Order: sequence, then structure tokens, then C-alpha cells
Amino acid sequence: MKKIVQAFAAIFIVSIILIIWVNRLNASEGYTGENTITVFNWGDYIDMDLIKRFEEETGITVIYETFDSNEAMLTKIQQGGTSYDVAVPSEYAVERLKEEGLLYPLDHEKLPNLVNIDERFLDMPYDPGNQYSVPYFWGTVGIAYNTRILGDRTFESWNDLWAPDLRNQILLIDGAREVMGFGLNSLNYSLNDKNPEHLYEAKEKLKKLWPNIKAIVGDEMKMLLVNEEAPVAVTWSGDVSEAMWENEYIDYAVPKEGSNLWFDTMVIPKTADNIDGAHKFINFMLDAEVAAQNTDYIGYATPNKAAMELLDEEVVNDERFYPPDEITEKLEVYESLGKETLALYSELYLQFKMERK
Repeated sequence: MKKIVQAFAAIFIVSIILIIWVNRLNASEGYTGENTITVFNWGDYIDMDLIKRFEEETGITVIYETFDSNEAMLTKIQQGGTSYDVAVPSEYAVERLKEEGLLYPLDHEKLPNLVNIDERFLDMPYDPGNQYSVPYFWGTVGIAYNTRILGDRTFESWNDLWAPDLRNQILLIDGAREVMGFGLNSLNYSLNDKNPEHLYEAKEKLKKLWPNIKAIVGDEMKMLLVNEEAPVAVTWSGDVSEAMWENEYIDYAVPKEGSNLWFDTMVIPKTADNIDGAHKFINFMLDAEVAAQNTDYIGYATPNKAAMELLDEEVVNDERFYPPDEITEKLEVYESLGKETLALYSELYLQFKMERK
């Protein structure tokens, strides 16, 4: 028994020594809570030169991780295994994080550059008073199409996608809210509809689209559009804007029935170890020059009014990506559907994906 106790004591002492050694090593390398932040963002969604600039200006080291869906991001933050200091959820995910008490409130006094954000994009229903989030980028979901292949054809309605002559010519972005959303819009329902009958009706209609669908894709959408792998795609406006720089034949439309007006935001999760550093990073990204550089790199629409003054007029005057009020009035922001309804959306979307013949 004495030997067992001695063995456990030895293991305990060695563990303490290892912890102290690791902490000292981290400190010597600069990886302490005070001078390190961990940023959790979508893939290919920041100009990495800006990360280097932030590190040089502040002395704070950035550990950068990525996710490919709001659901994946939510799961990681809910699990709490990693101390994320800044995350970039979409608006409906902000609501989920708020409801679950997983966000720190923002200290607006530490965000002087918040004044650069267009007032139209502040105080939104998903976060009144911007207590927990600030806008990062915004855009729409719509239809991209190739005029070289399709000629004068246009897409004024979601229902144009079901045309028989588009067999095997459509790409869909891989997202339950996006795909179920345009299915609902095509039936003149809200993309936040919670009526199960309407959701099943949308799924059945989407099932009839399968003959026209070439593939359901993710981050590779931009490359596929540029390479003309398919002449039509349902995707985010930012992907299309970026693809246009490499292929002049790509055009974009938001259908008349309406669509999604989405926001990606910056928040501080409850997992944060460096709240002050997180505020510094968010404020840095809100700087007009920084936001303009990031917008040029990403290609999405910026909510930063001051940054827009630094962008090319051709960019900010393009109504396909900075739509006028008469179009934005028809758009809906994704709302938090609640766990049960969100699960139904995901289940029906999965059923739809598995029904290809």
C-alpha cells in the first residue's frame, strides 16, 4: 500500500513539474493569455496579411482556426475545449449563442472604430444595441449564371431553376438554411417558416430539382464558377463577386420572391481567455483602411461605411452586391428557429441530399 501511495505521489509531482514547465515555455515563446488570442473564422475569410499587421502593431500573437459551417462552430464553442477569443458566426448563430449564455457582452468604449459601421447594419433584431456582436461582412443568397453559355437568359424567379433544359447544369451551395430557404421562397413562403407542412412541401419541390443539379458543393464554388464547370449556381453573393474578377461572363441576380440578407459578425465567446485582446482585434478589423483592404481581398460587401469611401466606385456602385432599398426590403435575415425546428430543417435537407437518383 505504501508503495502505491508513493507511486501516486511521484506521478502527481511529475505532473505539477510538467505543468509549470509548459507554462514557462509558453511564456518564453510569447504564448500567454495576455499576448495571445485565438480567432475562429470561416475558411478563406480574411486577408492573412492583416493578421501579420495586427501582430506587429499590438505584439499580440494570433492563433487562427477555421470552420466550414455555423453548426460546426456552435458545437466547438458549446463543447468549450478551445479558448476562442474571437469568433465569426452568422446572425442566426449569434442568437443561439446568446440564448445559451455563450457570449461576453462587448465593451463599446474599447471599440471606437464602431462609428465606421453604416447605421443601417446596427441594432439589428438578432442583436439589439449590438450588445454582443458587430458586423463583419454582409450579402445575399442568389443565382449566379454564365452569360457566355446561356446567352441572354436571365433568372428573375427561383422557379426558373426548374426549367427542363437546365438538366445537370446547376450547382448548389451546401447549406441547409440556404437550400431549404430558396425552396421555401420559391413557394412564396418565408425562409424562416416554422410550419412543418410548408417545410415538407419545400423539400418535395426541391426533390424535383435533382435532374437539374450537377453537384452540391462548399468552398470550391468560386473555382467551379470560374472554370465554367456549370453555368448556374445558387450561392452567396460574395463567392460570385470574387469569381467575376476571373470570369467576365458570370452574372448574378436576386430572385423577385426574395432571399436571404445575411450578416457574418465578430463576437467574443465565453471561452475567451483574452477579452482585452479580443476587443483590440475587433476594433482593428473595424478600422476603415483595414476593412477596405479586407473587402478587396474577400470580395464580399462591407458594412463599414468609412471603408466604402476607400473602395473603387465600380465596386460600391454595383447594385448586384450593394442592392438598393427596393431589393433589400424583400430580403429576410435568418432567425433562430429553435432547436426542434432547426433539427427539422437539417433532417429534411439531409433527406433531400440522399434522394438523388
